[in-house]
Amino acid sequence: MRQRLAELRGPAAPVPLDARALAALAANPGCHRRALLDGAGVDKGALARALGAPAAFGQSQFAFVRGHSFEARVKADGGAELIRLLHERLADGTPVPGPDDVDVPDLSAAGPEGRTARTALALREATAAGRWALLDHPLLALTVGGTPAYLEPDAVVVHPDGGWTVVEIKSFAMIDGAADSAKVGAAARQAAVYVLALEGVAEHAAEHAAVRHRALLVCPRNFSNVPAAALVDVRKQLSTTRRQLARLTQVADLAAALPEGTTFDLCLADDGRTATRPEKELAAAVDAVAAAYAPECLAACELAFHCRARAREADAVQALGRAVRSELGSLTTVESVLAAARGEAGDPGDPTVAALRRAQALRAEALAGAACR
Repeated sequence: MRQRLAELRGPAAPVPLDARALAALAANPGCHRRALLDGAGVDKGALARALGAPAAFGQSQFAFVRGHSFEARVKADGGAELIRLLHERLADGTPVPGPDDVDVPDLSAAGPEGRTARTALALREATAAGRWALLDHPLLALTVGGTPAYLEPDAVVVHPDGGWTVVEIKSFAMIDGAADSAKVGAAARQAAVYVLALEGVAEHAAEHAAVRHRALLVCPRNFSNVPAAALVDVRKQLSTTRRQLARLTQVADLAAALPEGTTFDLCLADDGRTATRPEKELAAAVDAVAAAYAPECLAACELAFHCRARAREADAVQALGRAVRSELGSLTTVESVLAAARGEAGDPGDPTVAALRRAQALRAEALAGAACR
């Protein structure tokens, strides 16, 4: 499988999977295109630019600096404030831990393999000690498609009872105790990836080590720089992530189904010189893999603009959103939906068609009443 995926990618170094990429895969499990490109390590950003449909990702410099400043404040004083926030949300009746009650182990080591090994050792030692411990930016490894993906959560807290809690520190505001649901959902999916990786470490740790399925989300309170926190249940996202990663092991089947000669390599050999592969050829290769576009992809995938253009060209209803697509059943194009609503096509006994015609009749009635006024 690795050889075939390497052939699809070309000589370029594979782009490693991170927690954001894995969370995005879990958010759209039906997209074969993303699964194959991520499994092959293709640089989707460079591919999107070559297709003439680049997507801008990343934070502004101001947001980046603000986020780092906020994270430093949350972790100040040896993580005492962070542990206090977690303890406050647990409300388990135990004494509030002070700065001297929290251990902060040194996680420095050479290379990703060394850092993951040092993180695993620190987790085992902290669990055995039976004290609060804060692991600042630990490094975890998760095997994806036969290769390790290295993941770096903001923090992991070890409880005195042996529980491990993932901490996600975000710069979006928590106003009156609530934050934007879409952003919270994205944070929960990312935390679920870390929980899954931690579970692999816990299997080889002390018997009483247990990864908690509620992550601590820390955000600025209202419009200040004061931290507020909430525990987010990630069990649903964890289940989805497991299914999607299991599906990634079948990427070889997706690659085998591609036409002979398909490649996502941006360059081609031309008399000993490197030339850019024609956009038409790259587009044909990308379009040979089925996509599951939805407007939510615009915030999570570098190829979203290309996929959106293709969905619009095909008049596909998924361009209107997953909720709309799921409601329309066998009607897959906008024109077929409009024709069904007008009574020009569709089975009148189909509940979807009947609902569309009823909606069309109500609209016509409302417009006629407005015209009379």
